[in-house]
Amino acid sequence: MRKLPVASAAVVLVLFSVSIPHVSCNETAKSDTLAAPKTLSHADLVARGKYIVTVSGCSDCHSPKVFTPMGPVPDSSKSLSGHPAASPSLPIDKKVLTPGGWMLMGPDVTSFVGPFGVSYAANLTPDSTTGIGAWTEDVFVKTLRTGKHLGQDGGRPILPPMPWQNIARYTDEDLKAMFAYLQSIPPISNKVPAPLSPGDIAKMK
Repeated sequence: MRKLPVASAAVVLVLFSVSIPHVSCNETAKSDTLAAPKTLSHADLVARGKYIVTVSGCSDCHSPKVFTPMGPVPDSSKSLSGHPAASPSLPIDKKVLTPGGWMLMGPDVTSFVGPFGVSYAANLTPDSTTGIGAWTEDVFVKTLRTGKHLGQDGGRPILPPMPWQNIARYTDEDLKAMFAYLQSIPPISNKVPAPLSPGDIAKMK
């Protein structure tokens, strides 16, 4: 094996020791850059929330529909206002309460019946009385994280077909962006009916 002169070995050792902290500093800077979250302006947060609400298909259930030759489409004048309070009650086939049967939906896709009872799409607009205008950001996030109404331990469960189990996997930043967007849209007064349990339906004539 060829031996390096002492002087050469010393130079190599010095260069090696200098290069280690250089690489380490670069890696740390790179890591810090990746880890640092971007601070969004309120306008950017609202825009981000609109994107998430749109691609998540929230209007598919939470917006009343108008009927076209191509089928029902969300009514932009009532966007995200939930099941219309003035909609007539439809007769319920109690056979659908049996597990393993069909789940049915109303004609404008804002009401649903199945083994869980009857559920109605909520009003997501910032109306303070009938929507989520009185909700805080924390309540909104907890609701979607826990699947409980108002995020309360004793709150009633959020019923199907609301896919809260998937939305619960969104980041806090995504959920906060959604809330910011929903608080920015026009408030619509629309008192959505309370859900019906299978027991409630069984008592109906």
